Amino acid sequence: MYKVYPEKRYNETLKLVDQFISKDDKILDLGVRNPFTEVMIENGYHVKNTNGEDLDYYAAHLQKIDATFVTGFEILEHLVNPMTLLMNLPADKLLVTVPLKLWFSAAYRNKKDPRDVHYHEFEDWQFDMLLEKAGWKIIHRHQWTHPTKKIGIRPLLRQFTPRYYAVYAERDTTFTY
Repeated sequence: MYKVYPEKRYNETLKLVDQFISKDDKILDLGVRNPFTEVMIENGYHVKNTNGEDLDYYAAHLQKIDATFVTGFEILEHLVNPMTLLMNLPADKLLVTVPLKLWFSAAYRNKKDPRDVHYHEFEDWQFDMLLEKAGWKIIHRHQWTHPTKKIGIRPLLRQFTPRYYAVYAERDTTFTY
């Protein structure tokens, strides 16, 4: 039975982690250690995070990391060029989530921290194309909503409009650059 986490996305993401990742896998989780890293560790997964380096500049350095599986939960939208990162991952299995572009809401931007912005909020087909162009074969897709407790038109639309998109993919061994 799953623990109920305060965030719906944690529950949805953990179900996918359990479905696709073995407890024997060595996971490279893109981004610094975060609350969901702790969730994976609490659930018996072996997780190593990146060190906060700018992955737009240092994606090739990831190839040196010993990992059998890569996860990236809400990180690719923060990169100017996520394709370079996707092409340089050290493992052949990938589970990633991204926020979907919502027609009724502007892309996320933290005005207090200019580094905390979304350069991309994808439509599902755009993200699929990015993964495929970077040499990944999509095996599974999953979307879910993220309702809020606020009142208004946007919160109402969030009740039934998917906000998050998860993809499990494997490196396409027939792909050539």
